[in-house]
Amino acid sequence: MWWPICGMTDEAGKPIAGELGEPTIDTGDLAFRPMAEDVEKLNQRAHEAGDLDITAISAHTYPHVKDTYRITTCGGSFGEGYGPKVVCRADDARFDEGEASLAKLLEIGHSIAVPGRMTTAYLTLSILLRGIDADKKLTPVPMLFSDIIGAVQREEVAAGLLIHEAQLTFEEVGLKKLIDLGEWWGRERGGPLPLGLNVIKRDLDERVEGGCERVAKLLSASVEHAVTHIDQSKEFLRMRGGDRPEWSDDALVEKYLSMYVSGLTRDMGEAGGGALTKLLTEGAEAGLCPEPGASDVV
Repeated sequence: MWWPICGMTDEAGKPIAGELGEPTIDTGDLAFRPMAEDVEKLNQRAHEAGDLDITAISAHTYPHVKDTYRITTCGGSFGEGYGPKVVCRADDARFDEGEASLAKLLEIGHSIAVPGRMTTAYLTLSILLRGIDADKKLTPVPMLFSDIIGAVQREEVAAGLLIHEAQLTFEEVGLKKLIDLGEWWGRERGGPLPLGLNVIKRDLDERVEGGCERVAKLLSASVEHAVTHIDQSKEFLRMRGGDRPEWSDDALVEKYLSMYVSGLTRDMGEAGGGALTKLLTEGAEAGLCPEPGASDVV
């Protein structure tokens, strides 16, 4: 979720200390406690428990949680000509870049590491593979997105489906791209590929007067602040990068932000909403997700 410097509090409800931790936006009587978690765990939590007032989810998850959550118009991520990537070892002579290699993977029946069955990456790959051969399937091996590169390197799986920052450095560690799903979607379907969404619990309005709209406006203000104070946003990423080397590389941070923070992140508008409907409708028609219905955006 793109609200890194908005009203942050600790578990006791007090503002987090530190130059980049102090709230820069007046949140009034609303307090926010950030929770860093893998997106697939957030997908499952939204689907199974629905206990978080605000959460990031994969676009694929929305039809499963639409009765519990509304979508915020800000904070989404869209692949505009790029997206999740299927990779294999660079020295694997069986496969070259292109859909023919995916057909070969299907023919052999190989396994592929995926970042979760509820991710948009997995939905999009499933749509593509059904178009190649609806009767054959790869064996998905769900795992944490950051573990996928290592699994492919060690030949535990034939290929891996990369999301997030894992897409930035795979070539440097001996892997090669078979297909970019965002490129494929744009070429074959047209328009951006919706990847992630921010959602708010519907019953927030019952607990806080005008809660959904108030929170959505605060999140929009936070996204706008993050975009217009880009140096602070980069430093915030570095502060919370842990042992991930990509966040200490200015060029990689710049590339990542340019990929997934765009005009559609600030406000998905009709273009983003239409792209979401297109993806989820095709997924539902293929039996890969529930019917999405109308996207409820606040």
